Amino acid sequence: MKHSQSEKDKKLADNERLLRWWKKFHREERDAVLAGPHGAVLGELLRMIKNLEHIWPSQLVGFARFIDWAAIDTNTKLVTLHELNDAITRFREKRDQEPIDDALPDEPLRVFQVIRGIVMNQFPADAGEASRSSFGKTVEK
Repeated sequence: MKHSQSEKDKKLADNERLLRWWKKFHREERDAVLAGPHGAVLGELLRMIKNLEHIWPSQLVGFARFIDWAAIDTNTKLVTLHELNDAITRFREKRDQEPIDDALPDEPLRVFQVIRGIVMNQFPADAGEASRSSFGKTVEK
């Protein structure tokens, strides 16, 4: 029994250590983005992402459209998308909603899907169509 408990404790300690490393890695990645050539504009976007409860999805989408994503490297884009996904997931979980709520093919796009399309240079076909965001508000595409 002691051996089994010892193995469980070791596994738990290993998992905690890995989680700390993972969080440190993402913190360093975010800090590198903020220190990079696009740090000023992406810093403002990350500030908006951090404060989702005070931002309308259409504001977030509008600001994302303002950024020249073609000039930004892929890793920086992926770090930014990770931060957005993490923030929306936390926002939804705080409100007892499903953490991930992407639209099905026949539904309007959610805010994360719209921004992912903008960031990866795949703009929505109809820029005037409204869609519901993943955190419950309407987004102008």
